[in-house]
Amino acid sequence: MTKLSLEVITPTKVVLTEDADEITVTTVDGQISVLPGHVNLFTKLVPSEMIIRNGGKTEYFAITGGFLEVSKNQVNILADYAVRAQDIEIAKVREAHERAERAMKNKQNEGEFRVAEAELRKALLELKVATKRKTRV
Repeated sequence: MTKLSLEVITPTKVVLTEDADEITVTTVDGQISVLPGHVNLFTKLVPSEMIIRNGGKTEYFAITGGFLEVSKNQVNILADYAVRAQDIEIAKVREAHERAERAMKNKQNEGEFRVAEAELRKALLELKVATKRKTRV
């Protein structure tokens, strides 16, 4: 059976390189699943949960946006940030959430507010994925 060849890359590292049967992500146009033989595609991703199925195994990731490229069963995800659900430390995410909320309340300028807002969104996404998937991983 044909597999997808998947690479998940962030600005700091290659997060994942493996084969997959199915990859589900959320694009600006909605959620899609990529299967072997998928048409060529290049699209923008929104912050969401990414699901990778391979054989009987399913992995979950939190990704904070980026791009998806599909070409001849090669899938490249260029993500701003990506982390496996089981690697998310809920206590640290809650701390980051609280710090971001405080920073947003005590903002000095618009730039600081935007950074705090981005950190808050990232923390909320991680928390959502971790609490949804931790017990199943």
